[in-house]
Amino acid sequence: MGGRGSSSGMSDDGKRYGTEYKTLAQFGNVKVIKYKGGNARAPMETITPGRVYATVDKRNDIKFITFHDTTDRIKQIDLKGVPHDGALPHTHSGYIHDEYGTYPGVSAKDQKLVDKITNQWARKRKKLNL
Repeated sequence: MGGRGSSSGMSDDGKRYGTEYKTLAQFGNVKVIKYKGGNARAPMETITPGRVYATVDKRNDIKFITFHDTTDRIKQIDLKGVPHDGALPHTHSGYIHDEYGTYPGVSAKDQKLVDKITNQWARKRKKLNL
């Protein structure tokens, strides 16, 4: 496959898949993860087609939710952080943060998924005392 390491299991930074993030919970095809290297950072690639990642910050609050197709990030919804044009949450479309644009708010379909993920994480977080 190619330059992004999709066949080698390596990221562009030369790190093996699975070594940069810690999985805190999983709900079906949604994984709640935490970046091991400091400030929250969304994964750019995945080896699981259709994976959704909810990345938490240092306070274990979901900061953003990223959606992937067969390998690459296709969309990211920011729930916390810097507002774009005064909007939070907002949606970035494309592999690169806003390759196909940044949109204020979240679609109704995506909002249902965001609510489901945040509710599931709140319950799990309470059990884990995080």
